[in-house]
Amino acid sequence: MASHRRPKQPGRTRVTVLTATAAAAVALSSQAAHADPKPSKTEVKAKVDKLYDEAEQATEKYNGAKEKQAKLEKQVGEIQDQVARGQDELNKLRDSLGSVATAQYRSGSVDPSLQLLLSSDPDSYLDRVSTLDQVTGKQAETLKLIAAKQRQLKQQREEATGKLADLDSTRKALADQKTEVQGKLSDARDLLNSLDAQDRADVERQESGKNGSNGSDGQSKPDLGKQAPSSGRAAAALAAAQSKLGTPYVYGATGPGSFDCSGLTSWAYAQAGVDIPRTSEEQANYGTRIGDPSQLQPGDLVLFFGDLHHVGLYAGNGMVLHAPHTGAVVRYESMGNMPFQFGVRVG
Repeated sequence: MASHRRPKQPGRTRVTVLTATAAAAVALSSQAAHADPKPSKTEVKAKVDKLYDEAEQATEKYNGAKEKQAKLEKQVGEIQDQVARGQDELNKLRDSLGSVATAQYRSGSVDPSLQLLLSSDPDSYLDRVSTLDQVTGKQAETLKLIAAKQRQLKQQREEATGKLADLDSTRKALADQKTEVQGKLSDARDLLNSLDAQDRADVERQESGKNGSNGSDGQSKPDLGKQAPSSGRAAAALAAAQSKLGTPYVYGATGPGSFDCSGLTSWAYAQAGVDIPRTSEEQANYGTRIGDPSQLQPGDLVLFFGDLHHVGLYAGNGMVLHAPHTGAVVRYESMGNMPFQFGVRVG
């Protein structure tokens, strides 16, 4: 006789577990289907280039903050020296005034007419009275000097306080810019590390600039034409920069073993005996501007990007000699690779 018992139903707990497992499997498969694909070598290079460009913008701000800090530290030191010297002068004036006041008190404690009657030597007394009158005049002058010195010291101390506050904010800005640069470079390294070994090597080789236009390490030198430099100093600066072909880019560096963009140009002109400003923005205002690239001559400064965060030296035939960015070396490059703004002919 067939059994009519109902088949055993699965427990509620078992149903719940199976349902949850199935849902998780569906979710994972859905995520896998919609996951962002691994970026290609070309995409990584474009992102890395953008990060390097942003890092260089932050680098020039870092350089500007560093320059400002150095100037403020010098100014604060000079003001503090002035205050110290002024305080010493004030102390001496007060000491001299104290001596005069003591002498007056001692000689003025008796009525002058009575002192004259009691004096055993009237002529000597009259001489002393005349001297006291002169001392009183000197005392008044000393009081004026003390008041003027006190006002001056107050102004200098207020100026020093303002400079110190400015210095403190500049140091904070400097730290912020350094953190920003390091963050951009770290992001770029992470992107590069996301590539396989061969693709990463290809991108790094492109970034380094050792692609046949470097002029160092046995690579061919580009055709720079035969145009003459704008001056002997421009020629000397260009020659100095050319001696650093292949030198690595390091943010904040001014040579001779590594450079950032404005570090290279300021170092090169220093070798020519010309002290130009440190940052690209300041260098943009140092000489005569040249808007037409066809009018550039070798040794002229060339500025790129709307915010002027990149600078190099015109090398001739449409080529710039510059320190491009982290991961690259001092090299020649076509000016057409960057948005040219104007040139500057250093006087």
